[in-house]
Amino acid sequence: MELGIFAKTFVRSSLEETLDAVQGSGLNGIQFNMACAGLPSMPDQVETETAARVRAEAGRRKLAIHAVSGTYNMAHPDPEVRRLGLVKLRNLAAVCGTMGTSVITLCTGSRDPDHMWRRHPANDSQEAWDDMTASMEQALEIAEAYQVTLAIEPEAANIVSDAGRAQSLLRLMQSERLKVVMDAANLFHPGNVADMKGVLHHAFELLGEQIVLAHAKDFTAGDELSFVAAGQGMLDYDCYISLLRSASFDGPLIMHGLGETQVAASTAFLHSKLGM
Repeated sequence: MELGIFAKTFVRSSLEETLDAVQGSGLNGIQFNMACAGLPSMPDQVETETAARVRAEAGRRKLAIHAVSGTYNMAHPDPEVRRLGLVKLRNLAAVCGTMGTSVITLCTGSRDPDHMWRRHPANDSQEAWDDMTASMEQALEIAEAYQVTLAIEPEAANIVSDAGRAQSLLRLMQSERLKVVMDAANLFHPGNVADMKGVLHHAFELLGEQIVLAHAKDFTAGDELSFVAAGQGMLDYDCYISLLRSASFDGPLIMHGLGETQVAASTAFLHSKLGM
């Protein structure tokens, strides 16, 4: 496994400065976000020249672009918002080859109209599921056209809220273009934290063979969960890393959910868990 990081963890005024900061941290892999190139995360348009520049500048610093963020609310209650999200996804997919990556991370969304990562009571409705799967079918047509892989992650606040729903989506779509981001911290809510090992083992039993990318953050639990930097919470990283290895995952483990001042400590923590 190779340790990497969300490039946007480093807030700088230019692409070059951002990538310099990643390189300076000692890491050599990133999940990219178009905001690092001075664009919205989901741009209306991405010039080929911009994508080529991202690839060239990453290459100069020997940074691998493992994935690019393509998150939008695939289950938004307004169909026009979903349609525009698909248009932007197509624009992003069209330049992935030029940018030097083939994985786009997605968000299966929420019925919350203002925040795609906020839980909404209607998320478990059949209507929400149907809207999300309709969006996914169209997204996979885009993925096929541009030869990219789409990666979704089970997340308690989203339509795909757990490993079981992720497996159901994979079976429904029946596409080699749809894979999984495993983020162990996202599998938990206050009601299941006590069964941490059970939750982790169940998720890997269902999804282990479909993981294309892994994320590394942590959480603390009270009445609600709060996400923190890897090593600063209660996630059983020994179990998580062991399960990734048992699933024969040898791809990137990408840190996020942390501030720049926490990068060194989280890197050291994860290196110790990986035996690096």
